[in-house]
Amino acid sequence: MHPAPRALRRAVAAASIALLATAVGCAPQPEDDASAKASAPTGNACAKGKLPTKTSGKLTVATDEPAYEPWFKDDKPANGKGFESAVAYAVAKQLGYDRSAVVWQSVPFNKAFAPGEKTFDFDINQVSISAERKKAVDFSSGYYDVRQAVIALKGTKAAKAKSIADLKGLKLGAQVGTTSLNYIQDVVKPKQEAAAYAKNDQAKSALENKQVDAIVVDLPTAFYITAAEVTDGTIVGQFENQGGTPEQFGLVLDKGSSLTSCVTAAVDALRKDGTLAKLEQQWLSDAVDAPVLK
Repeated sequence: MHPAPRALRRAVAAASIALLATAVGCAPQPEDDASAKASAPTGNACAKGKLPTKTSGKLTVATDEPAYEPWFKDDKPANGKGFESAVAYAVAKQLGYDRSAVVWQSVPFNKAFAPGEKTFDFDINQVSISAERKKAVDFSSGYYDVRQAVIALKGTKAAKAKSIADLKGLKLGAQVGTTSLNYIQDVVKPKQEAAAYAKNDQAKSALENKQVDAIVVDLPTAFYITAAEVTDGTIVGQFENQGGTPEQFGLVLDKGSSLTSCVTAAVDALRKDGTLAKLEQQWLSDAVDAPVLK
């Protein structure tokens, strides 16, 4: 959805729009090949600075407006500050485009992965890779691994939970069709049936109105919600990833884009050389620290 200060928001935005139950949520279910790499580019397919971009010699990068922290800084995607702004410029550099060649464009979160031709070369906006979304768009390999988290109101019994066992007797809620709801049903396995909401906004309202004891969203979204929307909320903790494939944010491209393999290769190179880890430490270390619920 709009994960947190901006993922925080994107993840929140995703969550706040009505989408098909199986298609979205701020925390969609990743498929087995969600982070599978596109076919490796060969020959001169990824010639530095000479890709078949929307505008020759330029790289058009999209994100939503406003652009929240810590993904962006001061609502200015072009300043290179914030995790996703920094990642975008790092990918651009890998592709052979310097900062002056990067053009930023504002695109609403839900439109980024909707069917239809795109006006951007790639979008970076805390969009989780999912099987349903891959029917309409291409994704790069993942640039950020996401975890699920629990939010409760301060001072409540739920806020004092220290383990998964402590959550079993609580009324929990999440957006329908999301990994968040799956974690409640498959990991927590509460005694009460989980409350499923069409929108994340509805889940947040239910929490504020004490209709549920706690809600589950992805961690960046949890930080955004508790910092900017439910200010008397607190992050109880985060879950460990389940299974072998982590949920990931990916760069969004046109379906069948000729740039997909090159952009994926760029992301892979940044992960391999430690750049993504360094940027995560620089921009997200204070925004993704929460106790692990076991």
